Formats: sequence, C-alpha cells, structure tokens
Amino acid sequence: MTEEEKKKFQLFKSIKQFVYGMAAHDTARFALKTRGSMEHLFILITMGDMLGIPILPPYYSLRLLPYVVPQISTWKRRMLREKDFTDTLA
Repeated sequence: MTEEEKKKFQLFKSIKQFVYGMAAHDTARFALKTRGSMEHLFILITMGDMLGIPILPPYYSLRLLPYVVPQISTWKRRMLREKDFTDTLA
C-alpha cells in the first residue's frame, strides 16, 4: 500500500466514523440502554424471589437459572443500589 492509498484510506475511515457519530451513535446507545433494561426486567421477573418479590413460580425460575447465573451478582448490586435523581439524566 502506498502512502497516498494510506492517506485516502485514513480519510475514508475518518469520514465513516464522523457519519456514524452524527447518525447512528445515539441510536446505538439507546438500543444498548433498552437491552439492559429488558435484561434487568427479565431477571427481576425470574429471580425476584431472591429479593422477596415472588412473581414467577419457582419451577420456571429454576429452569431458567443456568442461563441467568452469570448475571445474578451484577443484577443484585444494581437492584440494591441507592438511586438518585441524577441517575436518570444520563
């Protein structure tokens, strides 16, 4: 690759990143935030009895347990964390 081709490639890459930032970055952040909320709600519904909120019968919770185990510690921390008004602004 010659020096001129490298410069053209770098310029194209910079333009591509700029367009992504202008058009799709906010959408991608919103999608990730929505996904996190849905995962949070799913774990609350299935494993809510850990916090004293029995929503689903334990049989179904136990069947889903192997899929949820890696996320339980962070979910508990997130549920028991004190919430502040400024947390909703970000």
